[in-house]
Parts: sequence; structure tokens; C-alpha cells
Amino acid sequence: MKTIALYSIKGGVGKTAAAVNLSYLSSLLSPPTLICDLDPQGASSYYFRITASKKYNSDKFLKGNKKIYQHIKATDFENLDLLPSDFSYRNLDIELSEEKKPQKRLKKNMAELSEDYRFVFIDCPPNLTLLSESVFAASDVVMVPLIPTTLSIRTYIQLKDFFEANKLDSSKIRPFFTMVEKKKKLHCDIIDEYRNAPGFLSQTIPYNSEVEKMGIYRAPLNAVLPNSLASKAYRNLWDELREHLERSK
Repeated sequence: MKTIALYSIKGGVGKTAAAVNLSYLSSLLSPPTLICDLDPQGASSYYFRITASKKYNSDKFLKGNKKIYQHIKATDFENLDLLPSDFSYRNLDIELSEEKKPQKRLKKNMAELSEDYRFVFIDCPPNLTLLSESVFAASDVVMVPLIPTTLSIRTYIQLKDFFEANKLDSSKIRPFFTMVEKKKKLHCDIIDEYRNAPGFLSQTIPYNSEVEKMGIYRAPLNAVLPNSLASKAYRNLWDELREHLERSK
């Protein structure tokens, strides 16, 4: 099983859109797939028209094993399941801090899913906390969507510095540019500057109004508009990621 986190320090960078579309594409080509929505805002869960059971909460998530399996739900798409978010996830950092080995807890819970899923995608909340650290430890790849702007690049550098300061494996970080507007010189200049930088994926995701409409479709863009420019970009991004995962076996 491979665990892929979609992570960004800042919100509004297309993180959830990437998580939803990449998990869907994974379920088509390399099933079965699970998407784990760890963001208390529950955007991935909303896109798939799924809400958590009233009996589910952050405490059950941390207990893992059967407590997780009981609350995984099937999406409308074959071979793609979802562990929905709950608003109680806002307390995960506090609850993790009470664990003896907080960084190992999430990794253990993810490992318990390995017999049932080939890929697990984690849609992470936009912050840098103990939960984030736990996700980094549990993931094989940390995909980082970046808008090609100076502030977005700054958050990437901050993330790299955090990995180094905490002796985490920075080779897991795989940034890619999203919400790209090729008419903007700054976007083009920054992409050119980082085109061959270590770890960066070459496929970019264009700024596209259809991605914004996923909230209306409430489905992966590749499922409703497979021929759109953004859908093709997500397919290419998945192909590039899958190739990287196969090389790293």
C-alpha cells in the first residue's frame, strides 16, 4: 500500500481538488483506493456527497482498526471508498499530544488498511501542527500544491526547513504547480525557475473555472468532464506520480 498526502501550509491552493481527482484516477487504474478526509472542514467528504456517522469522531479515528473500518463509506464510484471528516477533527492535535508516541499512531492506523487498499490519499488540513507531523511520518509521498507566486514558494521553503529541523525525510515532498495562469509572467517565470528543482513534479494544473465548479458537480472533475483541460492535467499528474511510486519500490 502507498499513502499519499495532499498537503499545504496555506489554504485555497487546490489541495482538495487534487486529492479528489487523483484518488478517483487511482481507483480506475490501480484499485482499490481510499481517500481519508482529515480536514475538519470536510471538503472532500462534501464533494463525494458523504457525511460521517453521528457515532464517529476524532477519538474513534485515533483508536484505529475496527473503529475506522466501521465508518469507511463507499462513494458513488467503484473501487473508491472514503473515510469522511468530522468536525471533531479540529481536536486531533490535542488528542495526539496525549498519546505516548503520537507520530506513530497515525502511521499504525494507516498500516492497518494495507490489506484492503492499494492506495490511500489523505486530504490534510492547511496548517503545520502535530497532526501534520504525524501525516508526514505516515505517508510515502507528501504532494504539495503550489500557486506559482512568491508567497506560495515561501511556504514550500518553510515546509522544507521544518522537515530538516525535525529530521524528517524531505525526499517525500513532491511539489507541483497548480492554478497556473500562463498569461501571467510571474507564473511563467517561477515555473521556469523551479522546472528542474529536486522533487518538483513537471505536470502543472491550470487555473480553470471547471475546477471551481466541482462544488456544484459534487464529483471528481475527471468523472463529469473527462475531456476538460484540467481533467487531462490531473491525469498526467497521476501518471507522473504513479511512475515515481513505481521507481521508488
